[in-house]
Amino acid sequence: MKIRQLSVFVENKTGHLNQILEVLARNNINIIALTLADSSDFGLLRMLVSDPEKAAEVLRAENIAIRIHEVLSLELEGVPGSLSRVLNRFSDNGIAIEYIYAFSFGSKSILVMRPENTEKAIEIIQKFQLKPIYESDLKAQL
Repeated sequence: MKIRQLSVFVENKTGHLNQILEVLARNNINIIALTLADSSDFGLLRMLVSDPEKAAEVLRAENIAIRIHEVLSLELEGVPGSLSRVLNRFSDNGIAIEYIYAFSFGSKSILVMRPENTEKAIEIIQKFQLKPIYESDLKAQL
């Protein structure tokens, strides 16, 4: 249920995001999901990609600052309130979520999150039989 996510620091200048995307495209790396948070000077690009290790290698070769982090991912029910119900499981058990984003993948709605305490969050996922998504699940759909 842990998925490797790329975190890339992007200068907040015209063309820098596209430079990153072009490097990935040239190396046949598919972007599964991404989110970009910005400030006045830089942005933080978070991505799930088809080959995190290769992506990190080729981006570092271009002098792009990158880290790989483990995040958790869950499949959400396609009904109103499903995200709220899932997040309540964590907050009711004292687990803060540092950030989340979601995306559609085929017919599934996927939640990606970085909890404050990953091991405790995994216990909650198992206890309440939430549906985890694994890296292999994402790659199988490509």
